[in-house]
Amino acid sequence: MSNEAFTHLVEAQYAPLYRFALSLARNAADAGDLVQQTFFIWATKGGSLRDTAKAKSWLFTTLYREFLRGRRRDSRATSIEDLPVAAQEIAAEEVDRVGRMDAATVMVALQGVDELFRAPLTLFYLEDLSYQEIAGTLEVPIGTVMSRLSRGKAQLRAALANEERLAEAKVVAFSTAKGGKRA
Repeated sequence: MSNEAFTHLVEAQYAPLYRFALSLARNAADAGDLVQQTFFIWATKGGSLRDTAKAKSWLFTTLYREFLRGRRRDSRATSIEDLPVAAQEIAAEEVDRVGRMDAATVMVALQGVDELFRAPLTLFYLEDLSYQEIAGTLEVPIGTVMSRLSRGKAQLRAALANEERLAEAKVVAFSTAKGGKRA
């Protein structure tokens, strides 16, 4: 791959890869390291990819593998057996409520979702990957993707409801404090 083609690939894929890495690592420095390692691996092995149209999928899969490799190395890997028993499915949110939330609130809530479910949610909603592409990226069956998305959505709904409660509590506290000064 030429330097110009590599530069173009980095420019096109850096931001989506960084968002995915940040959702996994929950830390800007680690996310940057993951993206840098992913592009390093591309520079050394990416030339062997026959179909360059699959570069995006290859990069996401490589980043995810590097994340898992790092987690195993740090002995902090989450297995499905270690997850708490899933709470009952939370009722669907009202469309108006979701419309009032800003991107920062959603990103904070996403960080509250278990890592196992956060990756497919991020790939589906932020990177617009199909179930099949997510299954390939995470190297799991499509049924597992669907299950993790369903459970992840439930956790995200709960986290968003919690963020909304916290925001409302801040408004009430501010109003009370402001009213107290006038009296």
